[in-house]
Amino acid sequence: MYQITSSLKALKRVFFVRSTGRTLSLCPCCQGNLRVIGSRKRMWIRSSGEKSILIIRRLCCKACRQIHHELPSFLVPYRRHEAQVIEDTVMDEETPAGVEESTLRRWRQWFHSFGPYVAGCLESIAHRFPEIVGSSSAHPQTVLQRIGRFVTSERGWLARAVHRLVNLHLWVHTRSAF
Repeated sequence: MYQITSSLKALKRVFFVRSTGRTLSLCPCCQGNLRVIGSRKRMWIRSSGEKSILIIRRLCCKACRQIHHELPSFLVPYRRHEAQVIEDTVMDEETPAGVEESTLRRWRQWFHSFGPYVAGCLESIAHRFPEIVGSSSAHPQTVLQRIGRFVTSERGWLARAVHRLVNLHLWVHTRSAF
């Protein structure tokens, strides 16, 4: 849960993001306590095409010294558009307004290469932490079906999958890791 407050600044909406839950004050790597060390701006492009700026907190773990950003669940790391827009594009449900064709192609290409990794991570998480991610005995064929086994295939599946991977520090940070 996030508390988002807004202000108008130079015709762009600016939102300040703050966690309302206790779980985000724990390091996803070592479960140590986090402290706020600053903030940074993050562009957010809504499904309507409206651009806003998020001010997100930078957090540092007191134990392992890792730096984390308090990213709301409706965003995917390293992407500016809402997770729902990317999800709709990947599933070929609708073409979002104001998004260039080259961006749509990159998102599909990204999911084609990254989707199997996400499915594999969710399967691994289900074996290690059955209370976090549900499991199923069926073995679906497509990547979307494999991911849907663990986060359901209902609207918002991408945000749920990303949330689990990021919180367990399994998100791949660079393209070179592929």
